[in-house]
Amino acid sequence: MSKELFITTDFQREWIDKLSKLEQQFRDSAEQTDRLAKFPKENIQSLVDIGYTTLALPKEYGGGGMTVTDMILMQETIASFDGATGLSIGWYHGVVGDLYANELWNKNNLERFAKEVLNGALVNRAASEAQTGSPTRGGRPQTTAVKKDGHWVINGQKNFTSMSPVLTHSLVSAWVEEREGIGFFLIDQTSEGVSIKETWNMVGMRGTESHDLVLDNVKVDEEDFVEFSKSRRGDKLNGWLLHIPACYLGIAQAARDYAVKFAVEYSPNSIQGTISELPNVQSHIGHIDLELMKARHFLYSVAAAYDNLKQRKSMNQELGAAKHAVTNAAIHIVDQAMRIVGAKSLELSNPLQRYYRDVRAGLHNPPMDDMVISKLADTAIEGMRK
Repeated sequence: MSKELFITTDFQREWIDKLSKLEQQFRDSAEQTDRLAKFPKENIQSLVDIGYTTLALPKEYGGGGMTVTDMILMQETIASFDGATGLSIGWYHGVVGDLYANELWNKNNLERFAKEVLNGALVNRAASEAQTGSPTRGGRPQTTAVKKDGHWVINGQKNFTSMSPVLTHSLVSAWVEEREGIGFFLIDQTSEGVSIKETWNMVGMRGTESHDLVLDNVKVDEEDFVEFSKSRRGDKLNGWLLHIPACYLGIAQAARDYAVKFAVEYSPNSIQGTISELPNVQSHIGHIDLELMKARHFLYSVAAAYDNLKQRKSMNQELGAAKHAVTNAAIHIVDQAMRIVGAKSLELSNPLQRYYRDVRAGLHNPPMDDMVISKLADTAIEGMRK
């Protein structure tokens, strides 16, 4: 099972071919990136150099105008080479895609920031905090924004700031007391008072270097106040978050490919032929491909619905459901792949143990499983009551 079925345009084929030329580079660096918990700067720079980071910008701003379907196809491809690179650049596209597609800023500021993006700017959201947990659960940020002498002054500390070593900007959430709500501020990483505290010490997605972002009396101009309030966003869905399940689907594909290759090559002296001829191994492979097929069709159909404005209006819980279903399927696929390979899959030199640790991180990316299930139930019950 592969993604070839979903490559339907010349634009997609062109970019899959471009990304494929980076496959060996990304794969070769993945083991060291993970072992040293070192961010793959060279990988990200290669993506910037080929223009990949400009694709989420609409064409009117000088970008590639890619759709969410285009994005998940490309993000899945990158993640199959290296999960840390895939997730990191995925967060970037999640910000830029949402910012421009949903016009969450005024046109002048969008034009101004587009020039930065075209010149290689790298941005990520900084919304999580130790005291609030996941921002999707509605906790009030401890980070504050206070208006003083014509500027906003930001103080606080954010965790899980993926891609921190190379970010040029961060989109920071803060509590705005005078407006009694949460605002987002675009902060230049070179601003006085901005620093990175190296706190990232995880077993999964180690190469993302998702350290803490520290903000100490950081001055921000009024024009860099980007408010993601309910009144501003309205009913606009953020389909760009589908980069998350796309990443874990790519990792699952990599695990599948490794396990199948192992099965057709490994021939212990206890049997004739290779283990690929054993019924139990064939059963694992068949179930893996079935899970991949179901997950990929679900994800790409949800992305296609989002890209269709008429269908998007009828969407409700599909985005969260796609993340839930695909991520959990990916975890199961990696587990099945490791059963095929056996104890060798636990060797530190074996990529399967990295896939196992990386794919598990998907459970902790938004939205969380319990929230998805709860919202599905609420929607069903409310629909019956109407």
